[in-house]
Amino acid sequence: MSWLKRRPKQPTSAVAQANTRIEKGRLGEDIAVEHLEASGYRIIERNFRCKLGEIDIIAEHNGDVVFVEVRSRQSDSTFDPAYSVNYRKQQKLVRAAQVYLFQRFRTMPAARFDVVLVDVGHRLEVEIIRDAFGAEG
Repeated sequence: MSWLKRRPKQPTSAVAQANTRIEKGRLGEDIAVEHLEASGYRIIERNFRCKLGEIDIIAEHNGDVVFVEVRSRQSDSTFDPAYSVNYRKQQKLVRAAQVYLFQRFRTMPAARFDVVLVDVGHRLEVEIIRDAFGAEG
């Protein structure tokens, strides 16, 4: 009955190991952080949460405080993750960013909202959309 004992398939990549949606999201954020740092961003905080929402990454870049939303997908998906940062999501990010700024700064610094798209399919692709939307949405 040795034929019943099958070896489990070994995951071929970190993406294959990320089984849950949360794990895949965390992997996408980790990849985004590496890419942002390589692009000159200084990471200040990750996963800032308040009653009004969550911000994936808060960074500093060229003197601006940058609030970063990370969206990831598998390459075989036809869904473009950029479209999931709709008006409602933008407003939640803006409100959470306002809370963050009011908690930490006496005078408001220059700030912007970037979106990082991470494609974790066969070929890893990362795109930073700088100043993706404004505070007015």
